[in-house]
Amino acid sequence: MFGIVVVGASVQRLAGIGFALVGVPAMALLLGPAEGVRLANCGALVISAVGLAGTWGSVRPGAMIPLVVAAAAAVPAGAWVSRTLPEPALLAVTGALVSAAALLVMSGLRVRSLRGRGGALAAGAASGFLNASAGVGGPAVSLYAVNAGWTVREFVPNAQFYGVVVNVFSIAAKGLPQLGGPTWALVGVGIAAGLAIGSIVARHVPERPARWIVLSLALAGGLTTLAKGLWG
Repeated sequence: MFGIVVVGASVQRLAGIGFALVGVPAMALLLGPAEGVRLANCGALVISAVGLAGTWGSVRPGAMIPLVVAAAAAVPAGAWVSRTLPEPALLAVTGALVSAAALLVMSGLRVRSLRGRGGALAAGAASGFLNASAGVGGPAVSLYAVNAGWTVREFVPNAQFYGVVVNVFSIAAKGLPQLGGPTWALVGVGIAAGLAIGSIVARHVPERPARWIVLSLALAGGLTTLAKGLWG
């Protein structure tokens, strides 16, 4: 578990996305899909909060309101799915959603309907549902940002703000994962170590190759989780 958290935090710091995409498949296989997604929500919340502390002044509240409102409305549905599906089915759904999210971000899909306030509402609703059910709310917001013409510099602080809010909603709807004190301590140390490693690596690896590495890892993990769920 420690290694998974370190890698997830590192790639999040390196590429701006990736903790849940990389971590959820492995966490779901180790802890079960429901507990794995809850832990991913907690980790993503902490990492987003740490990043937001230094970029708060660049957040665009007007642009974020439709995303946050739509996400808040959709989180309960995602939480219901995570509680209701049997474990093999939830593994399969989680793997399929992670794989689909990675492929969509890789494609850089351009959709006219994902622009403007309507696009923000659609992306927020999809992200809230995916974040609560599978821990992967980031790709929907990333696709909205691409179609809205946001630069990377604009996207990162707003994505961090959104990550804090949507993960607070998700944790409130589902509760914290049932982990012992030593495990929580390992997760905390893993996040700190991963952020430090990611900061060092980021100085030497360009953003675009880093994102492709993250998304490739996420796709491989998602397909493995999907296969595990279907086998079960």
